[in-house]
Amino acid sequence: MSSVLVVIHLMLAMAMIGVVLLQRSEGGGLGIGGGGGGGGMSGFLTGRGTANLLTRATAVLAAGFMLTSIGLTILASDSGDRRSIIDEPPVTAPVQEQPSAPSVPVQ
Repeated sequence: MSSVLVVIHLMLAMAMIGVVLLQRSEGGGLGIGGGGGGGGMSGFLTGRGTANLLTRATAVLAAGFMLTSIGLTILASDSGDRRSIIDEPPVTAPVQEQPSAPSVPVQ
């Protein structure tokens, strides 16, 4: 169940990125906006109907993204037993005994 929800979540994220990138920029910050000095695609998707469609699509995708996020959170909190790392004893590696070399006194 959670793997299906993760796939849906990723698809919604990719679709939302695409829809946001299709929208026309309203700011003129860096000169790349829809205002004045922008480039040759200033007429692409500029109609009001298209803007309303993209705005609604963004809202629907964002709502779906939030719902899948909440669903994944609920699934993650319900699965498994709740244990703390602090409650578990520390795992130590076994110490291998090596014979010591005979020590020579320093003069």
